Amino acid sequence: MAVFPAKRFRASSYESTIPARYRASLQRHPFLLFGLPFIATMVAGSFFLTPATALRYERHDRKVKQMTKEEELGIGKDRRRIDLKEEYYRLAAKDLDNWEQKRVKRLPGEHDGIL
Repeated sequence: MAVFPAKRFRASSYESTIPARYRASLQRHPFLLFGLPFIATMVAGSFFLTPATALRYERHDRKVKQMTKEEELGIGKDRRRIDLKEEYYRLAAKDLDNWEQKRVKRLPGEHDGIL
């Protein structure tokens, strides 16, 4: 198995570049050069994203509007109006004692519950 040297290769021109100076400074002051910008980014991001989130929820609220009782029941201009007393008497006139039980047709391959 090959033995790798512990010393990394660095060209002499690398030491004068901005990333090399940043890496050297980062080892001396880690919080100042990494932690503080990270925390500042998180705080600034929350301030910038708050209006965007508010706008999102305002658009959602415009889509979901409060419905009247007629809209809730599905009564529009082309539908007939429903009177509760009239519906009560119409349902009461039906013969509820004379009925027949019918099985629901099952989908192919579905268990029908018959033993």
